[in-house]
Amino acid sequence: MTIEAGTLVEDEALTLPDDKAYLHWTPVVAGAFAAAAFSFILVMFGVTIGLGVSSTSPTWRDASGALSLLSGIYLILQAIVSFGIGGYIAGHLRRRYDVAGTPEAETRDGFHGLAAWALAVLLGAALTAVIGAATVHGSSSALTAKDTTSAEPLLSYELDRLFRAPRPATNVDMGAERAEAGRILMTSSSHNGVNGDDRTYLIQSVAATTGLSAGDAERRVDQAIAASRTAIAHSRRSTIILAFSIAAATLLGAVSAWAAAASGDRIARWQ
Repeated sequence: MTIEAGTLVEDEALTLPDDKAYLHWTPVVAGAFAAAAFSFILVMFGVTIGLGVSSTSPTWRDASGALSLLSGIYLILQAIVSFGIGGYIAGHLRRRYDVAGTPEAETRDGFHGLAAWALAVLLGAALTAVIGAATVHGSSSALTAKDTTSAEPLLSYELDRLFRAPRPATNVDMGAERAEAGRILMTSSSHNGVNGDDRTYLIQSVAATTGLSAGDAERRVDQAIAASRTAIAHSRRSTIILAFSIAAATLLGAVSAWAAAASGDRIARWQ
């Protein structure tokens, strides 16, 4: 009896550190990777079928507000599904030292799901930062610091139309002219819009570059200013919808992970 009691005490002492561990990181990491993988797949599927809030194509300007709203709703739904799967895995796989149905058990389940959610968000943010840095580095390497402008990706179509010539000159670098015109057109969304001096300068630059008459160059500049104002407003609206959708998707994803983790624990206990 003495040996059995000693063995029992020794076994309890060996299991005590695991019992005190509030979070078990193996199910948390597994749930986080599963959530990140499902989120990536669903986002890529949404982009493939056209549910993208923004696009590099000039035709994104033709997208309606309803499509932007639908894209935001899809982003929220995929987050609920993805983080729900990750939370379920984290709650289903964790070790159990507590009594089912107690507040302590539900709290532990929820925190496992929440930890998986947080790790998945960090993984997604890190991946996005790496891809964004690579994209910026690749695009900036082709441009000099003098010719780089933030207007080029947004207003590239307007700049193409602005400097389109019937007989374009060969081997002529238009980078500096496009960059300067882009910076001027970006002011079209301001309260005062493009001032008179900048407008006159654009007309002279377009006339000298394309060979158009003063009247034709003036009409082209006015059209470019109006189109740029519309494009910037559309981009601003899409950015607001995207930012709100990401914030709502992230917060609802945390709720989904918490609830799914608790459900995963209950199902595991029934089995």
